[in-house]
Amino acid sequence: MVDLFTYDFMQRSLLAAAMVGGLCSVIGVFVVLRGLAFVGAGTSHAAFAGVALGYLVGWPPLFLAIVFGLATVWTTGWVEEKGRMKLDVSIGILYTTTMALAILFIGLMKSYNAEVYGYLFGSVLSVTSEELQIIAGLSILVLGLLLLFSKELYFIAFDQEMAEASGVPARGIFFLLLTLVALTVVVSLKTVGAILVFAMILIPASTAYQLTHSLKTLTLYSMAIGVATAVGGVVISAVCDLPSGPAIVLLATALFFCAVFLSPKRMNRSSPAHSH
Repeated sequence: MVDLFTYDFMQRSLLAAAMVGGLCSVIGVFVVLRGLAFVGAGTSHAAFAGVALGYLVGWPPLFLAIVFGLATVWTTGWVEEKGRMKLDVSIGILYTTTMALAILFIGLMKSYNAEVYGYLFGSVLSVTSEELQIIAGLSILVLGLLLLFSKELYFIAFDQEMAEASGVPARGIFFLLLTLVALTVVVSLKTVGAILVFAMILIPASTAYQLTHSLKTLTLYSMAIGVATAVGGVVISAVCDLPSGPAIVLLATALFFCAVFLSPKRMNRSSPAHSH
């Protein structure tokens, strides 16, 4: 059991999981507060279409994943801004279109490619040194921008109209948030997969939300839960020979239900003193 942690591949996968878990859970706070839950799902499928095209034409898959992911979130943001359509409707259309493209690209491949499916279902145990460097680089970029614009991001997450009235460039900050979501999704593809990355953005932040009323504590709790479940899921998957993506997400889901059950918010609601 302890020998397992001396292998390079295991150390790489634990590092990748910790970075991805932390990043997803921090961006997840803004996604949950702003009500952008569906954006993660739409972007992950768009990014996966980019990966599939990359393998089809022989281009770097992560580069095309970023291109597809950003094109999707920017189009979504633009459509919502123009008031032409509700955000969830435009994401639903792009989500299904990009998934259809991904299936088309895979169908055009001359032979079965296991690596493509690694990006769909998650394959953290096969993360290479180069991929780890890309994950680290993008994680530093996203976290740096989150720290730099944290006040503005919290403001538009709660009330974009009020933020605009206060002189915050709300439109630009909203597009920055969408961009950071897309980059986070791309960073996470290899670890948890396109199908499950949405869960890693949503679940740790939703779990932390059950436990505190403080914004700062919410972010710290979410990050701690994200890192712990990602690393714990990798250990479980390695020890029990299970797929890593589902192990991470199911562990996070179990913690979420524990938090709902033990939530101080629930206790407060159910106590007579708070029944007025």
